Amino acid sequence: MQITTKGRYGLRILLDIARQGEGPASVAEIAKRQGISLKYAEQLAGTLVRGGLLRGVRGAAGGYALLRSPSEYAVGEILRCMEGTLAPVSCAESGYPCERAEECGVRALWEGLYALDTAYFDAVTLSDLLSPSLTSADLVRKMRENA
Repeated sequence: MQITTKGRYGLRILLDIARQGEGPASVAEIAKRQGISLKYAEQLAGTLVRGGLLRGVRGAAGGYALLRSPSEYAVGEILRCMEGTLAPVSCAESGYPCERAEECGVRALWEGLYALDTAYFDAVTLSDLLSPSLTSADLVRKMRENA
């Protein structure tokens, strides 16, 4: 599985807004801070609004704001909004009709990887990512505690 720029940048946009705290954040300022083109940042913000993760605020002091507390945003939810799925291959998703399931022999491998990825990304929140002392070991420990 490879997370595209759409997923990575969408996550960075939400994290940037979470860092700003209360009030809407200007998409132009977010784009500048994150090194994303304004046009692409606007497209990504639109996807996040349609996915129910952001709200747009109109007016001179407008921009985008989180709908919930950063601790209520799982990274998995954000990535699925941006990417559509986190499955490494299509047959890893439940209900996928596979005509070769009997002779394939590796479907369980892909399903296991998908389950691990999902557990990991769903255990991590925006709030976790705001911690300046966060390590990958902290995130793995959190995933194991949530399992």
